[in-house]
Formats: sequence, C-alpha cells, structure tokens
Amino acid sequence: MVIGIWIIAFYLLGTVAGKEVCYHRLGCFTDDPPWSGVPGRLLTGLPDSPEHMNISFTLYTRETGNNSQVISAINSSTIQNSHFSSRRKTSFIIHGFGSTGKKGWVVEMCLLLLEVENINCIAVDWHEGAKGTYVSAVNNIRVIGAEVAYFIKTLQKIFRYSPREIHLIGHSLGAHTAGEAGRRIQGIRRITGLDPAGPYFEGTPPEVRLDPSDADFVDVIHSNAAHFPAIGLGMYNTTGHLDFYPNGGTVMPGCTDFIPEMKQSDFEVIIADATIVGGCHHSRSHEFYFESILYPTGYLGYPCETYKSFESGDCFPCSQEGCPMMGHYADRFPAKLKRVNQKYFLNTAADPPFATWRQKVFIKLSGVKKMRGDINLVFHDTEGNTKEYEIASGVLSQDQVYTKYLDVEINPQNTKKIEFLWNKTIFTLLWARLGAETVNITHGEDGHSLIPRCITRSIV
Repeated sequence: MVIGIWIIAFYLLGTVAGKEVCYHRLGCFTDDPPWSGVPGRLLTGLPDSPEHMNISFTLYTRETGNNSQVISAINSSTIQNSHFSSRRKTSFIIHGFGSTGKKGWVVEMCLLLLEVENINCIAVDWHEGAKGTYVSAVNNIRVIGAEVAYFIKTLQKIFRYSPREIHLIGHSLGAHTAGEAGRRIQGIRRITGLDPAGPYFEGTPPEVRLDPSDADFVDVIHSNAAHFPAIGLGMYNTTGHLDFYPNGGTVMPGCTDFIPEMKQSDFEVIIADATIVGGCHHSRSHEFYFESILYPTGYLGYPCETYKSFESGDCFPCSQEGCPMMGHYADRFPAKLKRVNQKYFLNTAADPPFATWRQKVFIKLSGVKKMRGDINLVFHDTEGNTKEYEIASGVLSQDQVYTKYLDVEINPQNTKKIEFLWNKTIFTLLWARLGAETVNITHGEDGHSLIPRCITRSIV
C-alpha cells in the first residue's frame, strides 16, 4: 500500500533528485549547463509541475464563435469531441511573463485570425506559472514548451496531424516557450517570436532560446530590444530566419514608458528579485502582429545592417527579390529561407493601426529665389482622411531639389490627391510666391515612381 502511494506521488508531483526534477509524460529537467551557470544565464532553480501551473489549452474555431472549448491532451476525448478539425491549420498563441491566455490580447488575436482564416486557434494559458518572480517564470517555460510538444504529439497520434500544419506564436517568454516546443517536435511549419524575452536568453546557446532550427520558418519582431545602455525586456540579437526591427527595435513611438539606462549587472540584480511586467514598448510586438493581419501591405521591412542606414535611405527601394512583410504575412516572402538572421527595418505610426508606407519624395521648387518658411505635403485618401508631412523648413531656394523619406500613414492605393502646402513666415513679402515645379514620389515596394496631381496652396 505504501509503495503504491509513492508511485502515485511520482506520477502526480514528479521527483526531485539533486538538481533534476522529473514529471510524468514530460520527462526530466535539470539545471545543469546550458540551463544555468553559463554567461548571461547565472540563474538557479527548477521548473514547477504542470499541475501547479494549471496549464490549459482553449480552442477557438469559426464554429465556437466568441465562445471556446477547453481541450486536453491528457483527456484526448475532449479534442475528439470538440470542433478541432484535422483538415485545418492550427495556431497556438502563447503569452509571456505576468500575462494570461484566458483573456486580453491572446483571445483577441485568436478571434481576429478566425475572421481571415478558417483555422483551429488554441490559446495556451500558464498564468499560474507566469505570475511569480521572473526567474521562476524563466524556469517554468521549459515545462510549458514540453506540454505544447506533448499536445502536438497527441494530435499526431489521434489524427495523424502533421507538425507542418502548425504555427506557434509566442510573446516574450512565450516566444522561447515556442522554441522549446519546436526543439522537441521536428518539422513545425512556423514559429513567430514577438519580442522574445532578453534577460537570461540574450547570448545563450541555441537550445536555451528561440532559434532558426526550432521550425521550418522562424520570424521575429523586436520591439523592446535591450540595446545597452538602454534597458529593454526583449532580445537585440537576431534569433530567426527573418528578424524585424520596427523603429529600430527598442523604443516605440506612441509609448510614454521611461526606459532607464544602467549597467547590465545592476539590471540582472533587479530582475532576479523583481516582478517585472512588460510595458508599452514590449507589448507593441503583439499589437503590430495583430494589426498586420488586417493591413498586409503596411509593414514592409527593408534589408539593412543598421537602423541608421535605413533612416538615411540606403536600403530604399526594395531589391528585385522584394521585401518581406513584418507580421502575419511574413511567410509569403519567397526568399524567407535564403539564410538565417536576415535583418529588416521599418517605421510604424504612433497609433493603431500603426501601418505606414515608405515613400521617397523629390520636390523641385519654383518662384522667388529665396525665402523663409516650410513646405509640406498633405495626403488625402478616398475616405476623406488627411495626413500632413513636412518636407523642408527654413530658407527655401528656387530651383533647389528637396528629397525626403516619408513613412506615410495612408495607403498609396487609397491616395486620392497630394497637396503641396507652403507656409510663409511673418517676414515673407506678401506678393512672394513659391510653387513646386516637380513633385516625384517613389514607392518602396517596387521602386515605382509617379508624378502626383498636386494642388498648391499658400498659407500666410
């Protein structure tokens, strides 16, 4: 009788032997290197049990509507009796530290994906394992990744379901969780890392973190990269086939969070004991992905070595092979597997839907020889919306050519007209006139140039 109790305890709670813990179905976990004791990962501890973390998988399909079905690989009949279909692709969405998969952005993303694709969308919740200290959550993702892998194996067993039908989408620690699942299950079609967590992952061996070998295709969005001396919650180094760095990848427009500057050693001491929840910059990665589902052309990434080169226009327009779209449609890029660690840059708007279209503006002025003021272009779309952008300011010269790269928030396909606007200073002579002799705009996607129909307007 006593022996039987110990056997039950082993299967339900796991066993700890030294620096190793074993859980039924999932195997054993150790804190030997590279899981701890290596540069950038001087943490200790072992993951909690699946039961302690209360891990759940919630299915959303077009049949469930705004409702859902809780399904379990342990009780596989729940999958068989659900609306899960082996004839559809499946997306797993995995939250990060301090978050949940039962509400908020995870559920909203599932519902939006179902509007554009007839898929199985599974929200993975591990909030009980994500609400303690950051270090404990880092240790716990190995068990979460093993549970996701076990779930996929169950689908293979029941439905002969291929991993090539599966897309794992993970934010922060959820990105590395997806990587752990991919390390255990070969042949997963795609993993998307949304600002993969940086502390205890940056610079670590590939088996510890998300890396290109974890799936057939790995794409990554960096929105709060830890680019010292600035402190961020995300990774700065590339970790996929396509790595996107919107707005440079560290500080996002529209966010008011203060990003401190400190020594990395100080940061490691703080994060080891603190409960840190990702702020606006860190969350932008999943917000960008969400909006990219609806605006597939508004997140074009340009191949550049640095953000500075991108800003100066060195990588504009796209080459003959084209440019990938950051976010949901990144897998449509023909050259996505050309090599690993391909870096792409783009700018976004400060507010939803964040989408922009990069354009090179070339303006040649006509009128008086020199005067002070500024010249702007106003873009009008077919729905009556307008956006104004400054091209030049200060002393303006006749016959001078002004060139500027704009990230326009109006889709070129919906542009109705472009207005040339000259704002005079109070010192400008009343009869002074300034116009645009030539206005040429080049689109970034195909390098196509056009001469728009402009309306010239002066403001005193």
